Amino acid sequence: MVNALKEKYVNEVRPALISKFDYTSLMQAPKLEKIVLNMGVGDAVTNSNNLDEAVSELRLIAGQQPVVTKAKKSIAGFRLREGMSIGSKVTLRGTRMYDFLDKLINVALPRVRDFHGTSTKSFDGRGNYTLGIKEQLIFPEINYDDVNRVRGLDIVIVTTAKTDEEGLELLSQLGMPFAK
Repeated sequence: MVNALKEKYVNEVRPALISKFDYTSLMQAPKLEKIVLNMGVGDAVTNSNNLDEAVSELRLIAGQQPVVTKAKKSIAGFRLREGMSIGSKVTLRGTRMYDFLDKLINVALPRVRDFHGTSTKSFDGRGNYTLGIKEQLIFPEINYDDVNRVRGLDIVIVTTAKTDEEGLELLSQLGMPFAK
């Protein structure tokens, strides 16, 4: 079963990118490499149940088991010790990546209150796009009644684009709702 977004990329987006940027090969056209979802749980220092809940919510959102991230160094002001679990992340590739992006564009982002499009300034200079979500409730898998705390998450869309212009064109052709 081929994902509709992947099919759209192969049949419509890639040829459009090749003609717009005058590529000589199919392999030069930028494509999605991976999507990384990261949920930092700062209050996991005092209550480890919060981390378990964040991991289970991220598992529901992503459809695969997240990895628990640990502190790299101790910071006394945050009562943080090196090696303490402080967040979770999951990397999506292949079919799951396209499924998640499709769900993000068509289901989750339209559910954001007062949504006028995502910022075009969140590119890193190398064609990768970062998006911050303020609450995990916009995803349909999360049941509102089961959530005891609203948490945000970061979504990083890594592409093979060399410049921000190429990355912007790739994502907008795939349907990412950028602000005008």
